[in-house]
Amino acid sequence: MVLQFLRSASQRDAPEEKASAAGPVIAFHGSGRPAWSARDVGSLTRSGFLANPVGFRCVKMIAEAAAAVPFVVSGRETRFEAHPLIDLLARPNGLQGGVDLLESFYGQFLLSGDGYLEAAGSGAGGGPAEIYVLRSDRMKVVPGADGWPDAYEYAVGSRKVRFDMGADVPPVCHVRAFHPLDDHYGLSPIQAAATALDVHNAACRWSKALLDNAARPSGAIVYRGVDGQGSLQADQYDRLVEEIEANHQGARNAGRPMLLEGGLDWKPMGFSPSDMEFQKTKESAAREVALAFGVPPMLLGLPGDATYANYAEANRAFYRLTVLPLVKKLAAALSAWLPAFYGEAVQFLADMDGIPALAIEREAQWRRVAEADFLSDREKRRLLGLSAEPDE
Repeated sequence: MVLQFLRSASQRDAPEEKASAAGPVIAFHGSGRPAWSARDVGSLTRSGFLANPVGFRCVKMIAEAAAAVPFVVSGRETRFEAHPLIDLLARPNGLQGGVDLLESFYGQFLLSGDGYLEAAGSGAGGGPAEIYVLRSDRMKVVPGADGWPDAYEYAVGSRKVRFDMGADVPPVCHVRAFHPLDDHYGLSPIQAAATALDVHNAACRWSKALLDNAARPSGAIVYRGVDGQGSLQADQYDRLVEEIEANHQGARNAGRPMLLEGGLDWKPMGFSPSDMEFQKTKESAAREVALAFGVPPMLLGLPGDATYANYAEANRAFYRLTVLPLVKKLAAALSAWLPAFYGEAVQFLADMDGIPALAIEREAQWRRVAEADFLSDREKRRLLGLSAEPDE
């Protein structure tokens, strides 16, 4: 009892000390890590398309060029001049024309790596009455037991619509880009260019901050007392900071002279060589974005790229290497989907003669085929993508 009393008395007499939960923690500070934007479709669309001029222009150029390439409906021996599929693509729904629908599809495909078309209603010949483009960021693949899509789920807010893919003709056509690590969703160019887009956006923000600081780096105001030493008092320091912020910062105050008194001296700071590299970094990032989308930098007006001899050559390469593969990918998907509604063996083909940028190449091809005496007229027409006619 005595020992217990003495022990409790010593605890009462001991001075109280505050304990910190973070006291034992030692913090080390090093160089900061880069902050990358999120890689989901919505975030990439906002940062790489809505807020980046290079990404915006690349998507617009490809989507508009691809949508302007006309489709033709062809059978094994006949190129149709009139067909329900031609009318359907010309006026796919009550809100869009054919070019508008295709541009919307290509835009969704480039931004997400996936494009979705919905067949709605019942039209002439047993085909769909309308076709709509579904937003890729709202679509979810529902895989079946075998791993293949069993259904698609389209969500708008709290409402969800399920498209069953078990029908004879599926109501949704899913076109996806190649993705080596995903079984159900494609890899978009904007995902591959995400790092370059972040660098370009950061360089733009750096330039904006520089302009807000009168387009020059900060300097230093040095205070020298009577004996060459000393420091400003708190109220003097606060007054000086307020005066600089009010009268000498921002583009509106660029070039305004500064009046210094009371032993104050201005020491401007120049750019270091590393600071001067930001413009080259920005241009390099812009070229990487264009490379990911397959747009020649010359067509975007980016300096420092002389891969092509002239603008016309770059434009032809743009159609050959970027636009036409995308158009043919959609044509193959439509050929495997829409004709099944009509029970016909027809296919969609890109009309090469309807592309002005390839007019010179098509003219040369027509000349070579016409001069080939060993080919019949039927074979020549088939080589040119026209309806084959029987030999006379």
